[in-house]
Amino acid sequence: QVQLVESGGGLVQTGGSLRLSCAASGRTFSTYDMGWFRQAPGKEREFVAHISWSGGVTHYPNAVKGRLTISRDNAKNTVYLQMNSLKPEDTAVYYCAARPSSYSGPYYYERTYGYWGQGTQVTVSS
Repeated sequence: QVQLVESGGGLVQTGGSLRLSCAASGRTFSTYDMGWFRQAPGKEREFVAHISWSGGVTHYPNAVKGRLTISRDNAKNTVYLQMNSLKPEDTAVYYCAARPSSYSGPYYYERTYGYWGQGTQVTVSS
């Protein structure tokens, strides 16, 4: 079992930066791949970043590549999402998610993640 708690959301102007954190409970954090997803009002939840259990492999969709960076600190049971050059279209509730590293389903498919945080709101003003 893994419990996830996101923090770090808020209101920022276009072009600004935020760093989201996701703290995980449990002693097996390092055996989980982690993902970040987001959901804007009226839209489906979408994938924004994935990191392997070791931190050695990351994936991003083209819409955020070069602006968002996922990282993790297994000693602190925490995964981060550094968001730079933010745009109004980045406004959404951001969720972190976890899945066992042994799982081989698509990393961008939310149904492959069994554990989710409650989400943190990010609002980018124009």
